[in-house]
Amino acid sequence: MKTYISLFSSAGVGCYGFKQEGFECVVTNELLEKRMNIQKANQKAKYKESYVIGDIQEETTKLNIQKAIENFIKNEKMKKLDLDVIIATPPCQGMSVFNHKKKNELNRNSLVVESIKFIKELKPKFFILENVKTFLKTICTDVDELDKTIENAIMENLGGVYNIHSQIINFKDYGSGSSRTRTLVLGTRKDLSEVTPLDIFPEFESEKTLKEIIGYLPSLDSMGDICPNDIYHSFKKYNLRMLSWIKDIKEGESAFDNVDLEKIPHQIKNGEIIYNQNKTGDKYKRQYWNKVGPCIHTRNDILSSQNTVHPSDNRVFSIRELMLMMSIPIEFKWTNDTLSELNKMSLIDKEAFLKTNEMTIRHAIGEAVPTIIFNKIAKLINKSLSSIILTEKEIEVIIQNYKLYKFENLTKFIDENILNLNYINLFKIAELSNEQRQETAAYYTKQDICYSSISSLPDGRFFKKNVIRILEPSVGVGNFIPQLLKKYQNFDLEIYLCDIDDKSLEICKLLIKKFYKNENVKFYFLNKDFLIEKFENIRFDIIIGNPPYGKSKNNIYKMQSLNNNTTNLFSYFIEKAIQLGTFISLIIPKSFLNSPEYSKTRELIQEYSFKKIIDFGETAFNVKIETICIVFSTKQQSSNIIEIESYPKKSYYYKNQDYLLKNDFKSWLIYRDTFFDTIANKMEFNIFDVFRDRQITNKFLSTTLMEIRVLKSKNIGNLEVINIDKYDSFISEENAKKFQVYKFINQDNVVLVPNLTYYPRATFLPKNSIVNGSVALMFPKKEITAHDLEYFSSQEFQDFYRIARNFGTRTLNIDKNSVLFFGKIKQ
Repeated sequence: MKTYISLFSSAGVGCYGFKQEGFECVVTNELLEKRMNIQKANQKAKYKESYVIGDIQEETTKLNIQKAIENFIKNEKMKKLDLDVIIATPPCQGMSVFNHKKKNELNRNSLVVESIKFIKELKPKFFILENVKTFLKTICTDVDELDKTIENAIMENLGGVYNIHSQIINFKDYGSGSSRTRTLVLGTRKDLSEVTPLDIFPEFESEKTLKEIIGYLPSLDSMGDICPNDIYHSFKKYNLRMLSWIKDIKEGESAFDNVDLEKIPHQIKNGEIIYNQNKTGDKYKRQYWNKVGPCIHTRNDILSSQNTVHPSDNRVFSIRELMLMMSIPIEFKWTNDTLSELNKMSLIDKEAFLKTNEMTIRHAIGEAVPTIIFNKIAKLINKSLSSIILTEKEIEVIIQNYKLYKFENLTKFIDENILNLNYINLFKIAELSNEQRQETAAYYTKQDICYSSISSLPDGRFFKKNVIRILEPSVGVGNFIPQLLKKYQNFDLEIYLCDIDDKSLEICKLLIKKFYKNENVKFYFLNKDFLIEKFENIRFDIIIGNPPYGKSKNNIYKMQSLNNNTTNLFSYFIEKAIQLGTFISLIIPKSFLNSPEYSKTRELIQEYSFKKIIDFGETAFNVKIETICIVFSTKQQSSNIIEIESYPKKSYYYKNQDYLLKNDFKSWLIYRDTFFDTIANKMEFNIFDVFRDRQITNKFLSTTLMEIRVLKSKNIGNLEVINIDKYDSFISEENAKKFQVYKFINQDNVVLVPNLTYYPRATFLPKNSIVNGSVALMFPKKEITAHDLEYFSSQEFQDFYRIARNFGTRTLNIDKNSVLFFGKIKQ
């Protein structure tokens, strides 16, 4: 069963698209009973309790919503509700540019926050928010009682759990028969790792003219005419004196264009003609047959509203015409009566029916989402929920059965299975069948990871150019391509795909040929080494990808690099990317944030304008490595504000770029906050130097008592060395002398701290002892007491240290950067 909840649902016009696709409505909430009655007429929900009338800000309404959910669970014999979708279209009067009377709409705009609260609590798989063009930039009062933009409120509350895509679109480009520029916000829960907001974003569709949409309907010549076989196609009456104002105007003209002054809209007061104002420039305006239909407003019943005059008849659009322009299906009911029953009524009864119901219907249409928009999204959600994504184990079976590690077998398999396997499974099979992937550091990148990496790149309109040029420098089989093409689906693209592995590139070429036939996209395949390829006279708007991680012995790379402290390939990729690209988005190891090895690279790029850093933790790949994504521009000056998205912490927030990236700790501290600063202000830093010897391995150790004890991390307690039966290790003095760590034996004031832990504790090095690589040796630059060391095992320091180490799990070794955090409490 597919389920959804609809908030601020009005007459349910948009949500009807979900009903068409078989979704069950758990709860629908609307303020006005007359609009809820339209939903009931369409049997939107199974159970009467599901129709909740009332202000969503009221506790009674919230309680009724909760009861409706419980009732649904009980009636459907469910253990709990794993909700699929929440749809929210909160009132927009405070945001609309057409509301000339708005003053303080902050409370109204905070209705958006009520929607956010429900999404946050119920955690549906998907959510949809729809509103006016200015929606995201409008100020609201968030759950933390702070005033902020709606965009920030959405991201801070939901961005940790959801991938979120927002876009200003005109519904006419997506199947609707009228022009309607709106903001659409789509969210997909991150645990749906192969489904992204772009996968459920409605597909582009060429706009249709008004003639194509309503041109087949019969003309209505006389005021009050009602089409015999369609009560909703009728001539809405108006003051007869207005007829002369519009009867002679042509398509595209307004009554204000009349030369005859008596035909210009006016009133007569005390015998004097007072001409009406035309503030918006589209009142009493006749529409074009060969252009797309106009935006439908709530006052679509009067000539003096925006763009309401029919292209040839002297009237406003009929209800049926409005329904067609808003893609509302003919079976949609406005009352409990069927269309057939209404059409059989007498003319008097029809007129009475319209007098009672027409304004409610017209208002509902004017504030609706076109049915086709939500229907398209519902179809795509259906497709996503029903798609079978193969596990790695299942893929391994396929690889072995078909011997896909042979290139010829793999290409044949792709050719034969292109129709019965979706692109995600084929990408995974292609990537995982590559026997060279360990050598080339090629791993399958999940679609939600790809989406996160491109989500903060600019909208296509930002570039203001005919063609957007994109480079993926280590493309593999092309995991990023689906999300890139969806994000920039309406723009002309040149995509350069580079990889050193010729077989991966051939598979990438094959998959693109089979799946993508966009005329507006040109692909260029480069079987080159990105790091030494000279991209002469070419610059890229976007460089995106997942470069290889691992050491390289290629001296050419090192000679080109400004950072002589590393031989890691990804660092070289960063340097080459900033030479060639304007917007850079690269997935790299999380160790980049802290390690001294990358200090020069960090310094090299931290002056650029960072848009976002994403902490994927260990979720990006099925290997034990922590990764991040850095997104920045090499051309823009620092914007000062950076977005931090954290998969491990399920959080999303905005901070000052310099605050996180420029500090006295030689690390980028992406989780830095006021708590961290409070503790840091209590401490004096740069107290210790550090040494770590990883040469002593177990083959040199024994549990038999010998001259020198070798301490491991488990032996380190708070101001003590812990003896552990059958664990303690020893080494002969002869062997101990082979290692550098031996030179510190029996020195005074050497401090021991375990590596790889969020539970730091410290003690002094005892006599006749050395340590293996699990313990760091710290050497105080000034006097250190036992009281100083004891602080390191406190809860306060542990919490501080977690932030200092960016909540890493595999990058916790104590080095010359991280040793700085072991400070001394100021007197």
